[in-house]
Amino acid sequence: MNKNIQFQDLGLKDYKTTWEYQEELFKGIVDLKIKNRREETNLQTPNYFLFVEHPHVYTLGKSGDLENLLLSEKQLEAKGATFYKINRGGDITYHGPGQIVGYPILDLDNFFTDIHKYLRFLEEVIILTLADYSIIGTRSEGETGVWLDVGTPFARKICALGVRASRWVTMHGFALNVNADLGYFDNIIPCGIKGKAVTSLNVELGVEKVDEQEVKDRILKHFSDLFESDFF
Repeated sequence: MNKNIQFQDLGLKDYKTTWEYQEELFKGIVDLKIKNRREETNLQTPNYFLFVEHPHVYTLGKSGDLENLLLSEKQLEAKGATFYKINRGGDITYHGPGQIVGYPILDLDNFFTDIHKYLRFLEEVIILTLADYSIIGTRSEGETGVWLDVGTPFARKICALGVRASRWVTMHGFALNVNADLGYFDNIIPCGIKGKAVTSLNVELGVEKVDEQEVKDRILKHFSDLFESDFF
């Protein structure tokens, strides 16, 4: 059982390039697990955690509805945005500058084999991070991600979640709005949920810009604590 996690901050990187990189890491873990089973070996499987910031992009999960994208191809081009149908769960979401995207590519056999628990842990990492800024983040029943003021007319989402898992290996992850341009969310029905707003950490704190490195450091600390893991 290997609880060490190789950490990489990719900076600003194209969505498709990052997706292909995720797939490469994901396949490497899955192939090693298959080899272990076939050859009855017990080689340790690696774990990875990627931070990245994407140029403007909309992604639609495998169970998503294309009608939740409110832009034509030409309108996407005009906004300098791209669009991809991808292999994670969930519906449509937006990624862009000022958003911290985290992609844990883990072999859950190294931690716990429970996807529901995994999703709740990802949410808890963000809830604890928001608490560091005196913001109360919560879950919304039946809807993944982290929300503020659930159960009120002011309910708004601050972090989206969408993952893929096969043979207990994960990819994709979460997107936390820190200094995001919320106008880009007007071009979709976020996560396919009508009538609910989206927010960003800087808006909630009433500041122009939040220190993104500080937020990343807090996320890593809470992730390490919850998953009882070490980053290197």
